[in-house]
Amino acid sequence: AQVSRAGIGDMISVLIAESDDFSASALRRLESHARVLAADLQRETLLRAVADAEVLWVRLRNRIDAEVFDAGPRLRAIVSPTTGLNHIDLTEAARRQIKVISLKGETEFLNRVRATAEHTLALTLSLLRKIPAANADVRRGNWNREPFRGQELYEKTAGIIGYGRLGRIVAKYLHALGMTVLTATREDELEPIDPHVRLVTLPELLASSDLISIHVNWTPENERFLGRDQFACIKHGAWFVNTSRGELLDERVLLDCLISGQIAGAALDVLADELTVDFSRHPLIEYARNHDNLILTPHIGGNTWESRHKTEEFLVDRLLTWISASRPVAGV
Repeated sequence: AQVSRAGIGDMISVLIAESDDFSASALRRLESHARVLAADLQRETLLRAVADAEVLWVRLRNRIDAEVFDAGPRLRAIVSPTTGLNHIDLTEAARRQIKVISLKGETEFLNRVRATAEHTLALTLSLLRKIPAANADVRRGNWNREPFRGQELYEKTAGIIGYGRLGRIVAKYLHALGMTVLTATREDELEPIDPHVRLVTLPELLASSDLISIHVNWTPENERFLGRDQFACIKHGAWFVNTSRGELLDERVLLDCLISGQIAGAALDVLADELTVDFSRHPLIEYARNHDNLILTPHIGGNTWESRHKTEEFLVDRLLTWISASRPVAGV
């Protein structure tokens, strides 16, 4: 751990629990208003370091739950550079009156952050063109074309589940590649529907789409949003992409569909229960070891240099505004 040079006395204390490659300019601005401890913490060291923190800045490594809150009795705010917040016990935070500052609802800012949308496109092309398998084969000393004959997106149908910020961006990318684009979404995301997108019911989208990409925010109410009944409606031989949250799927059903051929292939950047699951024995990972039609990446959709630094600058602004408004200690 490294303590910042700035801040003494009664300035508010901020613990950055995952500070690797943290924006230098954002850190300097924060240091001018707070006592900052920038560290790289696993669960055990986090529980010790949070004891004196009033603000805890996290990414996705650790679950922030009642045990963390108990270990940090002075906590007044949590900062997370994410839109999904299933790594934070929001009910417990609210009960303890701990403010959660995140990217959730920050649509104007997020429209300038395209990393997850671009990763969705990268996964889609990698899946249909068998890029990871072809690359691995070349590394083994081969130069084989025929085993890696892929499919094109042009003139196929894409189904975008969820037409919020990311769904809209991905729809534009896929339309630009010549796809017919369908969407099924909540009523509050209906306006405006872009002219190149057709609104349909979820069953119609599942039955008609060659490619399905889900962009739905996770909440406890929509856990396993796509379960056995929904997967049964999917067009035989469709491709499936998820860069949202693993909890939105019934992963056992997805695996069954891959094994049966109901789904031709899937690309996932997320898995359910990422903070607690045993990855060495995960059924989807075990399947991917021996099958080229499942691509898995370790939740890297939003993990680019540009998105991280833009986000940290933005959230420092939000945090400093909160510090100023709440005036938690004299002199701030």
